[in-house]
Amino acid sequence: MMDSGQEQRHFLVSLIFLNDSETEGELEISKQRDHHDLTLQVCRDTAGVSLSVEDGDGVCVFKFLISRETECCRVGSQSFLITTSYMSVLLRFSTRPEFQTFHDLLKSHLDFSRGMSAFDQRTDNTSALQYFQFYGCLSQQQNMLQDYLRTATYQKAILLNDVDFRDKVVLDVGCGTGILSFFAVQAGAKKVYAVEASSVSKYAEVLVRSNGMSDRIVVLAGKIEEVSCPEKVDVIISEPIGYMLLNERMLESYLHSKNWLKPKGMMFPTFSDIHLAPFTDEQLYLEHHARSSFWLQTCFYGVNLSGLHPAAVDEFFKQPIVDTFDMQILMARSVKYSINFLEAKEEDLHRMEIPFVFKLLQSGLIHGLAFWFDVAFVGSRMTVWLSTAPHEPLSHWYQVRCLLQTPLFAKMGQTLSGQVLLIANKRQSYDIHITAVVDESGFKSGNTLDLKNPFFRYA
Repeated sequence: MMDSGQEQRHFLVSLIFLNDSETEGELEISKQRDHHDLTLQVCRDTAGVSLSVEDGDGVCVFKFLISRETECCRVGSQSFLITTSYMSVLLRFSTRPEFQTFHDLLKSHLDFSRGMSAFDQRTDNTSALQYFQFYGCLSQQQNMLQDYLRTATYQKAILLNDVDFRDKVVLDVGCGTGILSFFAVQAGAKKVYAVEASSVSKYAEVLVRSNGMSDRIVVLAGKIEEVSCPEKVDVIISEPIGYMLLNERMLESYLHSKNWLKPKGMMFPTFSDIHLAPFTDEQLYLEHHARSSFWLQTCFYGVNLSGLHPAAVDEFFKQPIVDTFDMQILMARSVKYSINFLEAKEEDLHRMEIPFVFKLLQSGLIHGLAFWFDVAFVGSRMTVWLSTAPHEPLSHWYQVRCLLQTPLFAKMGQTLSGQVLLIANKRQSYDIHITAVVDESGFKSGNTLDLKNPFFRYA
């Protein structure tokens, strides 16, 4: 088996671009688009196989990603045809052996991609290893279990809706030590399949045995994208939440688990709201700037560090700040972005745009946007909320604040409009792109932040 997505091979090819004749509807060779003496580079990607063709000067003349859905085929003994939505491209190899090597390589790469789970396709190997090592530690499990707001709310949501669990089959996604599985049994569940990909699954099995629940709770070690659940389930429970709701990208695993959910089955939690609001905090802004002052030193053990100061400022401002704050710093009512877990698809979380228009309730400098989230457990008897809002009891998720690179001054009654763009990355997190403008003055600001690398400001 090949190592990583970095494996590459090179081949000498010529290119012929084909399209339909606009006048006669026949296939014709595009004028001035017949290229010879080119180098084809083949690189495996988690989404398929990347083909890049360059001329002798290193200029790319064609680039394409082949997946299992791509229309492509062998032509004769040394050519390969790729069809896009607007044209076809014929790759002609210099020799038959070269073509055969390419064809075998392409087939092996696509077969490899076919065998990768949805989790592996979206996740960098190093990130996944660190992630599962982290959650394999009992100390981290203890940190989550001791979060009263988290644990007590989950138990309340399940037990107060016991009618939804009694004599039902339940799937616990990312069960950790199995606490939610035990809650489901307390509510009368007939069988619980507890799925856990980290090494903590062995500890979950210990607790299941020591609590005499081996006939009710079955621990399945592995990723939800890879394990086989013995049967369809009535209810899915999970705690798939990270900072700002989305960090760690476990929500996608939660949505993937719906493959095992019966029609009209239930999910706890059921939906979520991400809230955002502009804030003013001069102390935080100055404090964040001051973190980079180390790099202003001109004689650090005889070395001038100041050349790195601009890069340090950029890096620090890319860090979302995890802490809590007083509601009084918020300059407008929050807007929210909702995700219904029963309806959402995994790909819906790959790119999310959150437009906003805030009518400011006070004058002052806008230093950034604050984020928090609520999740709802919608049961047959009642809906239970878990909120991480700044006016609610503090949880281990705190709140998250994203600074603008340049503060914006605005007056009460004016509007701040813009967008938050969240783009998922393979490090199990998101790149956050913020653009904002004070509509009345036209003053603009923004920032791009890395949710994977937050600054933990709380004591």
